[in-house]
Amino acid sequence: MFLTKEEQEMCDGEYGETIRKSMDILVALGDIYGASGLVDITSAQVSGVSYKTIGDAGLEYLQDLARDGSGKATINASLNPPGTDLDNWEELGFPKDFAIKQNEIVDAYADLGISKTCTCTPYLVGNVPRFRDHVSWSESSAVAYVNSVIGARTNREGGPAALAAAIVGKTPLYGFHLDENRKANLVVNVTTDLKGADFGALGYIIGKVVGGGVPYFKLQNAPNNNNLKTLGAALASSGSVALYHMENITPEYQLAGEEDVEDIMFISDKEIAETRESLTTTDKEIDLVCLGCPHASLEEIKEVASIVQGKTIKNKLWICTSVSVKATADRMGYTKIIESAGGNVVCDTCMVVAPIEDMGFEVIGVNSAKAANYVPSMCGLDVVYDDVENLVKFQ
Repeated sequence: MFLTKEEQEMCDGEYGETIRKSMDILVALGDIYGASGLVDITSAQVSGVSYKTIGDAGLEYLQDLARDGSGKATINASLNPPGTDLDNWEELGFPKDFAIKQNEIVDAYADLGISKTCTCTPYLVGNVPRFRDHVSWSESSAVAYVNSVIGARTNREGGPAALAAAIVGKTPLYGFHLDENRKANLVVNVTTDLKGADFGALGYIIGKVVGGGVPYFKLQNAPNNNNLKTLGAALASSGSVALYHMENITPEYQLAGEEDVEDIMFISDKEIAETRESLTTTDKEIDLVCLGCPHASLEEIKEVASIVQGKTIKNKLWICTSVSVKATADRMGYTKIIESAGGNVVCDTCMVVAPIEDMGFEVIGVNSAKAANYVPSMCGLDVVYDDVENLVKFQ
């Protein structure tokens, strides 16, 4: 892999140990995947934040990097969700020992110059690349959104690689950074109108079929951005999709080479209904309805507020979002409506990376196919998959 004189000096440690370690990761990745060199990036989104997933070893690694003090993020960089609401963990019942370690992890990232705005939807809170910018993002649903809906360019990076890229301001030039790898290899004709949790079901079906490929969707009705977020999250969790195209919707659909694709699928209401049913693992009563995987937008919080207004919720309700979106929901009065009904707007974390299995819950109600896919395996709990209005029960 070609390196400039400055990049070689970074590798040789002339800019400090943190930058040298970061370059080691990036050069190794570039060599593995046949990158021609490094490319400058404008943005990073770093995963590997929850204490549940990185543990004490990850915390030690981050603290060692931060302690060295020789390198910090050089571009706009934000964090993935941690395992707790960083500010209100005690009120919500998160385990104390876990919460203390979790805050130490986030503080170590902050010492490395990464924003403590913790969210899997950074494009809703200021980390918004431009069309065709090169970036280094790591959370699977965020990668699908930034590649597909915004049209920036990233591979599906691991947490250490995205952190290294944030510090150096560069990433290896391969994969989805290159035009030729952004072509479609499956056309999906959807023959029924979709709404709500249908988009997650569609993504779950196609992700399993296409794996790490690039699907091209033809829909009967136009989705909104929340639907696209839901679709991408499901594609990335049942498969490893990092990019999809949608006719007349996504910015690169005309460049996707759809006319040359031989593999074509048709999805009807039958497949959607069967998949929705298959994502539910139990008929037991829901203990906790957990929404916001990926993190809820202001519009989604508004929708929940309209459903619960003036009522009393029977089961517990969490709506997971970023601290920035919650601040706006507070101002709009949505948070007060939801709390008056007995629910909570929870910042920073989500049900997948939180220790919900240690908090007395057994059955989680979700409207996210990503959550329905991950909660049973990562948390060991049952899930009920449905639209919001069917999950929330009232006294």
